[in-house]
Amino acid sequence: MKVAELSGWQAELMLGLRRFGDKTWLTERSQKGPLAIQRPFYPEGGRCHLYLLHPPGGVVGGDGLRVAMSAAPKTQTLITTPGATKFYRSASETAVVEHQLLLAEQSELEWLPQENIYFSGAQVRANSVIQLQRQSRLIYSELHCLGRPVNGERFEQGQLDLSLAIYQQQRPLLLERQLWRPQLRQQAGLRGLPVVGSLIIHRADALLREKIRQRIEAEPSCSTTLLDSLSVTRYLGEDSWQAQQIFRDIWQLARPLLLKTEPVLPRIWAT
Repeated sequence: MKVAELSGWQAELMLGLRRFGDKTWLTERSQKGPLAIQRPFYPEGGRCHLYLLHPPGGVVGGDGLRVAMSAAPKTQTLITTPGATKFYRSASETAVVEHQLLLAEQSELEWLPQENIYFSGAQVRANSVIQLQRQSRLIYSELHCLGRPVNGERFEQGQLDLSLAIYQQQRPLLLERQLWRPQLRQQAGLRGLPVVGSLIIHRADALLREKIRQRIEAEPSCSTTLLDSLSVTRYLGEDSWQAQQIFRDIWQLARPLLLKTEPVLPRIWAT
């Protein structure tokens, strides 16, 4: 099902970034529907911080959201969200989310949205495709919370069909698809645990991989592995706040080694 064929909110956001001098500029922006960004922030020199704003009332069945971003050579961009993205119960229709991220040579992207919360009964299909070059640098986070375990609410109905594809110069580095239904929780390997996430780093060197290993060695909910040029850290547990803190700790470890800059937390994370 394509976004244009859905019956609910249809939202598209297309972003283009280019570097002039020592600063990354948002040079292209096209938006349709309730999907937008705040004006760019520059809290650390020329690196561009963008806040992606999803529909304020959350996402329901029949909604379609598409984000396409193209980063030109040597751009430096951080993208996050002001809060969790919520997917609500749907009687029958599916919500569709598409992300297409294109990174040119020597571009840097930190894709760090806050968590997705799926209410029981949500029907969601999400597809993310990332195209990298050999010297692109990427820190990519995704965190999914099935139900609201803090309130005792589990994901008892619905279906989530989530896929992620990462390519380097058209060669697949990571292709994964996760299909979650309540009746498949055990077989799918979630063991009834409601929070699952991944933090993926492209071009992580041996020192960074060792620092990641040291950070999570006392965390039974985490694992890390190397897939070609990707460092992949996984979380499977009960606590979205814990997962978020672990991923942010790793991000802060990664920044000086991967991006040659100290971590500067987006202001929106403090609100």
